[in-house]
Amino acid sequence: MHALTGFSLVSLLSFGYLSWDWAKPSLVADGPGEAGEEPSAAPPQPPHIIFILTDDQGYHDVGYHGSDIETPTLDRLAAEGVKLENYYIQPICTPSRSQLLTGRYQIHTGLQHSIIRPRQPNCLPLDQVTLPQKLQEAGYSTHMVGKWHLGFYRKECLPTRRGFDTFLGSLTGNVDYYTYDNCDGPGICGFDLHEGESVAWGLSGQYSTMLYAQRVSHILASHSPRRPLFLYVAFQAVHTPLQSPREYLYRYRTMGNVARRKYAAMVTCMDEAVRNITWALKRYGFYDNSVIIFSSDNGGQTFSGGSNWPLRGRKGTYWEGGVRGLGFVHSPLLKRKRRTSRALVHITDWYPTLVGLAGGTASADDGLDGYDVWPAISEGRASPRTEILHNIDPLYNHARHGSLEGGFGIWNTAVQAAIRVGEWKLLTGDPGYGDWIPPQTLAAFPGSWWNLERMASARQAVWLFNISADPYEREDLAGQRPDVVRALLARLVDYNRTAIPVRYPAENPRAHPDFNGGAWGPWATDDEEEEDEEEARARSFSRGRRKKKCKICKLRSFFRKLNTRLMSHRI
Repeated sequence: MHALTGFSLVSLLSFGYLSWDWAKPSLVADGPGEAGEEPSAAPPQPPHIIFILTDDQGYHDVGYHGSDIETPTLDRLAAEGVKLENYYIQPICTPSRSQLLTGRYQIHTGLQHSIIRPRQPNCLPLDQVTLPQKLQEAGYSTHMVGKWHLGFYRKECLPTRRGFDTFLGSLTGNVDYYTYDNCDGPGICGFDLHEGESVAWGLSGQYSTMLYAQRVSHILASHSPRRPLFLYVAFQAVHTPLQSPREYLYRYRTMGNVARRKYAAMVTCMDEAVRNITWALKRYGFYDNSVIIFSSDNGGQTFSGGSNWPLRGRKGTYWEGGVRGLGFVHSPLLKRKRRTSRALVHITDWYPTLVGLAGGTASADDGLDGYDVWPAISEGRASPRTEILHNIDPLYNHARHGSLEGGFGIWNTAVQAAIRVGEWKLLTGDPGYGDWIPPQTLAAFPGSWWNLERMASARQAVWLFNISADPYEREDLAGQRPDVVRALLARLVDYNRTAIPVRYPAENPRAHPDFNGGAWGPWATDDEEEEDEEEARARSFSRGRRKKKCKICKLRSFFRKLNTRLMSHRI
C-alpha cells in the first residue's frame, strides 16, 4: 500500500506545479498529522534543515516590514517563529554565499572583491570544508536547488563536488527565468541550467521559481524522514531580469511604477513557492523535526524595483540598506516562539549553528568567523557575537579624500572597509551610494522630495554611527567621537593582519560558451591549471629567479590578457 501511494505521488510531480494545488489556501496553517506522515514515539534526531535564500530581496519587501507586496506565507512563518531583526548579510551575491557555506569572512577566503564572474578562473577555495560537507560527515543527505554563483571553471568547483548529493540550478549570477540564458557581455551568451554535472536542456521553458519548488517537493517525496536532510534552496528570485508569470502581475496592475510592479509579482510568486515547500514538509513527515531558515542574500536593488526603506543605501553598498538582511527561523523545535530577536547575527553564524544542530563539531581549529547562535535564537539568550567585519576590500576604488593621516596613521581611510563593534559602526573609503530611497510605487517622484533624501556631500572617507540608536544612519558621529573612530580603526588593522591575498583573476576567453557546446560550464583542464599556477608563482619571484616559460605559454598568456582587456572596454 505504501509503495503504491509513493509511486502515485511521485508520478503526479511530472505534470508540473499545478499538480501540487499551487493555489490551495492555508497550507502553512495546517497542523501536523498530514497524510503521509508515519507516527513515531519521538521526533528523530538530528533535525532536518531547510535553508531558503532569496536573491536581491529588499529589507522593506516583506509584509511584516510594512510592504505593499503580499507575502502571506513569509509573514505567517515569521510570526510563528523568531524574526531576526539584527541580522547581517553581505552587500552582493558571491560574498554572502561564500560566507554561508564556509563560516568565514571574505578576507579569509580571498573573495574580498566583487563577485565571481562567469569567465574568471576562480571559485570557492577548494581547501575549505563546506557546510554541506560537514553535514554529510554527520550523516545528512544534502541537496541544493537554485543559484550557485561560487565559481565553476573546474569540475572540482561544482556543487556536487563541494558537498551536495544532488544539484539542480544555475552556476552563474543571473539567468533568464524561462530560457536560462545568460550573457556576460555582447555576444558572450550561453545556457545555464544544470542537473548534477550535466546541462539540463530539457527543462528550459519552466519558470525557475516554480521549477525549483517542484524539485524540492520531489526530493521530499522520495526521501525517508528517518534520515536527516539538508536542503539548500537558493531561489533566483527576485534578481533581474524582472520576469513573472502573468497571473501574479495582474495582482499589482494598479501599481504605477512598472519595475516595482514586476518585482512585486516576483516576490509574491516566490512566497507561494515557499508555501508549497512548507506544505510538502508536512505532507511527507519532515515538518515536526525540521528547522526552516529564511534569509535574503543582500540588500534590494532600488534601480530594479527593490526597496530597503527606511534604511540607507542599496545592494552593493555597506550602508544598512546593503547589509541588513531579512531573516527568520521557523521550527517546532524552537523553545521560545512567536517573538522578535534583537540578538546580533551574521550569515557566517549559520555554519557552526547548523553543524551544532546536526550533532557535528566545529572547533576553533577550523578557523571559523561564525558563532553558534542557536541558544540566542531558540531560547532568547544573549548572542555570543559582539562585532562584525563587513569587509575590507583593498581593490575597490580608493576614496579621493581618504588618507593614512586621516586614519590616525594606523589605517588608510581611502580603503573601502566597514566594521561594527557593539553599538558602533564605522565605514571608510567609498561605502557606495548613500541615498535614502522610498518605495517606488509611483511612476515618478517629485524632484524636490527625491533631492531631500540624497546624500549631500561625499567629501569625506570616514563615517561613524551608533546603529542601535540610529539604524537609519542619519547622524554621523565621527567628528564628535574620535576615540571610538580610532578604536574601530585599530580593529580593522587587527583583522587586516589575518587577511589572505585577494583572488580576482583575469577573465579567460576559453570560458566562452561557444567552446563548451553553447552552455556555461567548467572549461579549465589540469594542464591549464598548472600553467596558471606556474605563471602566478613566476610573477612572485624576482627577475633573477623567474622561471623561463615556453613560447606557447607566453603566447597563450598574452592573448588571454589582450582579449580580457578588449572585452572589458566593450562591456
